[in-house]
Amino acid sequence: MTSVPLDRLSLELSVVEFFGQSAGRWKSQRRYYTLKQDVEPQEVVSLLTIRFLDRGAPELIELAQLHELKDETSLICGTEVTWESNYTRTVRKPSVGSTIFGVKGNILYRDRGFATTEPVIATYSFVNPKTLCLRTEYSGSVFEEEIKLIGNNYRTRQTIISRSGQELTIGQYLEKRIA
Repeated sequence: MTSVPLDRLSLELSVVEFFGQSAGRWKSQRRYYTLKQDVEPQEVVSLLTIRFLDRGAPELIELAQLHELKDETSLICGTEVTWESNYTRTVRKPSVGSTIFGVKGNILYRDRGFATTEPVIATYSFVNPKTLCLRTEYSGSVFEEEIKLIGNNYRTRQTIISRSGQELTIGQYLEKRIA
């Protein structure tokens, strides 16, 4: 899919609206497919809480400091996402955690990445007002993610993880609003 070119103001207004619509509690069912090995997909069920953060929220100021931004209030909005995940086919301890997202221009700042506890940035764009696309790169890996709002009560997500130009993993998610 191609993304719609938007000026900075339109892009920021779109992400504020998208994050606002994503706020709430969600049940996420996801499956990870490993492409280079013949292994069974991993299945995970998570409970997510997404909290919208306005400009100037203490979490966004801390995130701006973490990323050494000159203006600590320059992040226009963000979200705090907390989760508790359980793997359904394997015996693993539940995964519990949180991450903070903040936005400025076409950059999404995070306090941690998918596979690192270090702060990372992603570029973002929109395919349409209901579909946010992210691209994150670090440690030789590329994470491409598409998050699509479907009505008021569903979201789909797809993440493709690549390394050295080779796709390694696909994660597919169906999320249902529970509150």
